[in-house]
Amino acid sequence: MNALELLAHPVRLRIVHAMRGERVLTTAQLCARVPDASKAMVYRHVELLEAGGVLEVAEERRVRGAVERGYRLRRDRASLDPEAIASASTEDFRRSFAVAQAALVAEFDAYLDRDGADPVADLVGYRQHAVWLSRDELVELIGAMRQAIVPVLSNEPRPDRAQYLLSPIQFPIEGPERT
Repeated sequence: MNALELLAHPVRLRIVHAMRGERVLTTAQLCARVPDASKAMVYRHVELLEAGGVLEVAEERRVRGAVERGYRLRRDRASLDPEAIASASTEDFRRSFAVAQAALVAEFDAYLDRDGADPVADLVGYRQHAVWLSRDELVELIGAMRQAIVPVLSNEPRPDRAQYLLSPIQFPIEGPERT
């Protein structure tokens, strides 16, 4: 299974999100993070991600006679490389976008279902802005967003931090005629 196929599943994508920040999590902990998926489904997807090299075993310990594994994300395998993106078909993009949106909706539902969820206090936001940009202006905007986001990607979990899911999306809804 190639990287695009491996990451193009809402549960696997949510597992990858949960693992961000150098976290080591057991499958049981991942089940708690993805409560709307069955335990068997989470275990199956963890196995696929490990077999595909996205997750690696970080630790093992005995728990009541069984071996419990703690997994961590392999940063070099948890995203798509530029070659995979460049060779993706229109259908690959369609499927990947649908998966990303399904994962986003599932994460949002799981957040709202948590005890004490407070969208106002948690500064939950979702806005859409239709803006007119030239290609150069779009490249500049993407660069500015990266400049704002990249420094916090390496933040590790701490008691005073909550994990937020940021999903910048841009695509033309109307554009210049291509000649």
